[in-house]
Amino acid sequence: MIRSFRIGSLFGIPIKLDLTFLLVLPLFAYLIGVQLGEVAEVMNLTLGAGIDVGAVTQGSMPWILGLAAAIGLFVGVILHELGHSLTAQRYGFPIDSITLWLFGGVAALSEMPEDWRQEFTIAIAGPIVSVLVGIGSYALFLVTPASLDGARFVLAYLAILNVALAGFNMLPAFPMDGGRVLRAFLARSKPYAKATQQAATIGKFLAILMGLFGLLAQFNIILIGVAFFVYIAASSEAQQVTMKAAFQDVTVADIMTPVNDLDTVSPGTTIAELIQRMFTERHTGYPVVDSDAFGDGRLIGLVTLSDAREIEPVERDAYTVEDVMTTDLKTITPDSDAMTAIERMRENNIGRLLVVEDSRTAGEPSDGEPGDLIGIISRSDLMTAFDIVQKSGAINPSGQSPAAD
Repeated sequence: MIRSFRIGSLFGIPIKLDLTFLLVLPLFAYLIGVQLGEVAEVMNLTLGAGIDVGAVTQGSMPWILGLAAAIGLFVGVILHELGHSLTAQRYGFPIDSITLWLFGGVAALSEMPEDWRQEFTIAIAGPIVSVLVGIGSYALFLVTPASLDGARFVLAYLAILNVALAGFNMLPAFPMDGGRVLRAFLARSKPYAKATQQAATIGKFLAILMGLFGLLAQFNIILIGVAFFVYIAASSEAQQVTMKAAFQDVTVADIMTPVNDLDTVSPGTTIAELIQRMFTERHTGYPVVDSDAFGDGRLIGLVTLSDAREIEPVERDAYTVEDVMTTDLKTITPDSDAMTAIERMRENNIGRLLVVEDSRTAGEPSDGEPGDLIGIISRSDLMTAFDIVQKSGAINPSGQSPAAD
């Protein structure tokens, strides 16, 4: 399913809209519109705005101004994310895209910096931009003629909201901006993975408090949603960073099941025989190898349980592995690092990768012919290896890291 679509680009960075944004934009416009009169009165008291409340609340004006303020808010969010993105690019970290979605915006960095100074600068850049946008909006509010009540309301609203956005983002709730600033300071004296775990723990605690506050304070669904997102994101990033640290200097060759220990199937095996083997051998996927007259095997595909299930039970004796196997093979080389294997499985939504010797076939084979099969690596292999590293500090029994071999 299409979750997001591109609407343009700024400074060479694609700007995308997630489908959830199309839901939240009218919601924000509605919430601003229904509270417009009360907010305008507060502005008159605190800022001396001099807004004619009657003029901005008559007819369809609340909804027009609500939509304008909501759009302006999300323009501020894009500028906020651009602050992060352009700073990251200055340090040499490419930005895949900026996406507007349910809870605001997110800049997709291809890689997170592990240097605490770089992370601090990147993290603080967004809130600084939001403050500057707020100051700019207030300056425009001051020079806007008093007769333009609607424009003055929108500008004053954006001035307040952008500064509030900067303040909210600086809460030390990792992985929000304030949480990343916290991790940067923790990483000054601690290993990056340890700093991430501590920042994530603080972030999850604050997310729980945020969720409880949102639950008890008139059931604020937006605050509850943000709390849920922060908790899940903090847990996910902490796990990923911990895994990256555990798999440092660990290659696919250290974890894979070598070809001599692999169970394979021939293309002529019937689906009924395949399913029986899967049940007996407790495997859900097999490389398909076509043996020649000399007994040498050539890798031609991969067959999984989901492939076999596409054939009705009554027809499984009539169909062979060759009829259902996947020939668009996802491969990896033995010298690739373990995190690359994890990322490639996640990108392709698959549970295993074929390990081939020919470096030209890493990822998508250019000539349609896979290289020499030397093993297979699966998610279960990676999780088992991660568990071993966590408990013993090494993949191999000697206790040395693979890099020391």
